[in-house]
Amino acid sequence: MVHVMLVTGANGFVGRVLCSSLAERGFSVKGAVRSEKAQLSQGIEKAVVGDIDSKTDWSDALRGIDCVIHLAARVHVMQEESADPLAEFRKVNVAGTRKLAEAAVAAGVKRLVYVSSIKVNGEKTEGKPFTEADSPDPQDPYGISKREAEDALREISQRTGLEVVVVRPPLVYGPGVGGNYLRMLGLVKKGIPLPFASIDNRRSMIHVGNLADALILCAIHPDAGGETFLVSDDVPVSTSDLLKSLARAMGKKPALWRCPVSILALLGKIAGKSAEIDRLSGSLEVDSSHIRKKLGWKPPHPLEDGLIETVHWFHTVSR
Repeated sequence: MVHVMLVTGANGFVGRVLCSSLAERGFSVKGAVRSEKAQLSQGIEKAVVGDIDSKTDWSDALRGIDCVIHLAARVHVMQEESADPLAEFRKVNVAGTRKLAEAAVAAGVKRLVYVSSIKVNGEKTEGKPFTEADSPDPQDPYGISKREAEDALREISQRTGLEVVVVRPPLVYGPGVGGNYLRMLGLVKKGIPLPFASIDNRRSMIHVGNLADALILCAIHPDAGGETFLVSDDVPVSTSDLLKSLARAMGKKPALWRCPVSILALLGKIAGKSAEIDRLSGSLEVDSSHIRKKLGWKPPHPLEDGLIETVHWFHTVSR
């Protein structure tokens, strides 16, 4: 029976929601953070571990822990300054994860839930959604490091008996979201006309509350050990429909105009923004039926409700 959880990256976007959800369900929660300055919700015990790499001392943080949910990672860096990005990702995401798993085994932890990324599968889907059975095809240093971390965890699991559960989410949204999603909210709020009316793609996302719910189930369900799960909201959404839904939730008329995708791709290439245009125009669809069948998981937050909740939060922070 799992009673005491350690959440790494506890003060991050997903970590805050996950810690609160665990506490609400009666679990004892310890949150691993980099510095004493990190703010955690009331009732969450703080464990300061410093930077996560091959030298991190996890002994105090892991004392008395039944299960670890490992969120902390080096994520996408918009303005990458490292001469060797893959080496920087590997320090945290591979060596840091391996060190945590070995320390967890030494501390008697039974299970580790690893939050990976759909980028392990690849960057886009064509005609059919990604599944757990697909051969990994990561395309960037972040995705490569996440795949290598998964491989390291499986090796440790086979050697030691540590139960490892791998979860690969797509884009996570909800109150507190940052990055490109936050920028998109700002553009919609300003009513800036966007050239995406012609885009008819299929992109899976997951509400942060749905991801937290899935992670908790992976931590406690007896049949989750050794599994890899792709998780997502119930339905994928096109970029144009997403922008329309966000505009409606803001009480605005969608400001979209038609531009052929081929022209968008050309403009993106000229501006050095090909990756961003590919994400906006391409499909990335996830089949999450495995976790639904194996563990009986159902996302508690419908997409429309999640978008409205996100917009309400955005209004409060952007006034």
